[in-house]
Amino acid sequence: MSVPTTIKCDCEGDALKLGWAATPHFCPGSSTVKVSLEDDTPGGGTMTGSIDGLERFDSPGKGRGLRVTRAFKVGELLFSCPAYTHVLSVRERGCYCEFCFTRKEGLARCGKCRKAFYCNAKCQKADWAMHKLECSAMMAFGENWCPSEMTRLVARILAKKKTQKERCGSEKILPVGEMQSHVEDVDNDKREMNEADIAGLHRFYSKHVEFPDHKDLLTLFSQVACNGFTIEDDELSHLGTAVYPDVALVNHSCLPSVIVTYNGTLAEVRAVQDMKTGDEVLISYIDLLYPTDDRNNRLRESYYFTCDCQECKSKSQDKTKLKVRKRSDPIEPEVINNMVRYARKTIREFRAVKTPPSELLEICQQSLEEMGAVFEDSNVYMLHMMYQAMGVCLYMQDVDGAIRYGEKILKPYGKIYPPYSLNVSSMYLKLGRLYMGMERHSLGVKSLKKAMAIMEVAHGKDHHYLTELRKEITQK
Repeated sequence: MSVPTTIKCDCEGDALKLGWAATPHFCPGSSTVKVSLEDDTPGGGTMTGSIDGLERFDSPGKGRGLRVTRAFKVGELLFSCPAYTHVLSVRERGCYCEFCFTRKEGLARCGKCRKAFYCNAKCQKADWAMHKLECSAMMAFGENWCPSEMTRLVARILAKKKTQKERCGSEKILPVGEMQSHVEDVDNDKREMNEADIAGLHRFYSKHVEFPDHKDLLTLFSQVACNGFTIEDDELSHLGTAVYPDVALVNHSCLPSVIVTYNGTLAEVRAVQDMKTGDEVLISYIDLLYPTDDRNNRLRESYYFTCDCQECKSKSQDKTKLKVRKRSDPIEPEVINNMVRYARKTIREFRAVKTPPSELLEICQQSLEEMGAVFEDSNVYMLHMMYQAMGVCLYMQDVDGAIRYGEKILKPYGKIYPPYSLNVSSMYLKLGRLYMGMERHSLGVKSLKKAMAIMEVAHGKDHHYLTELRKEITQK
């Protein structure tokens, strides 16, 4: 039986990494770093536009940021931002248009490389300036054509900056060259990754792209690492990567006031809290499932700062997130601490392991059994491994197993995540579609309606995801 769901497991790539891959990510605007890649045209270094209802300002303790100049209600669109440039994941080629990221049947194939697909001739023509960077190289290298997604995105930035005559619609208040880089903070492991990506850039793009010097390339790769957005579908599966300079001004909080979602390649920023004049626009850069220490370790690792929001100061949710089993003889603190260390180690190792799906599922089950001796099922480390197990079950076509894990995840998700969380709506979507595929229509409709209630706020009621979802709910 074919089950209509797009959840992916770690054996296919990064799409299911609940911990750190399921949210858009970008850099805190703590300071301005200008590199020599900035515009050499008039107006390239000065503000040339504005966004209605918003202003750039110096956020205390955070550097530059955005704040609202009028009130916004929950679900209201603050602003939308086109991509400065974007790339579709190689894995999704043939399913989505390379240019507009529309998913449809019968996409037209590029007549030269035969690997890129488009809605029609209009999309193909609009994308040619970027696709030509890869088209001939894909033919020349064949199966050996393998630049990283980061390298592909950087190549497009370099090509666009060469031909760009003026600031574009994604740079109304922040030029792409002024995005934060943190190049001075990059550790040896990340620098080695950047060096490998630069080698790939020279190997695959030297015929079509002029490169700045090595130092500037390192800075640009660091900028993209800090400011690249992961574009995801309604179930949070990875579609591609893009750069949105204006949205990169938004600072982080573990109590976010806005959320970024995508309409094709257009980024849309909507309020998830009522906002009054003067409030700062804040989003979470990371998955909020985890306790305070884990969140801040991630923020320091990727964005080079520690969050001091009210939740990080109070740690009010940590007890719930790290819930321990109740026993007549209480579990010793040392035992709990050892199990937390075991959980973190297991999560890291699971991401890196390359084994058949059946062995991945066994790893999940073993770790759940081990942790379950100390942790409640609602503990976030248990939820993490259940989510991985759900993905592996789907990959193995074990729908009953996937539903079993998903049902255990949903209730704790609703308590731990903030209102209007995409992590919650995506889980409702996955379960709802699984129920519908198993002809359990009542449960399916109920789950899909709960997803829709969240998505109407996060995506806007007119988003095509909602149009499709309403059709799913009404189908026989």
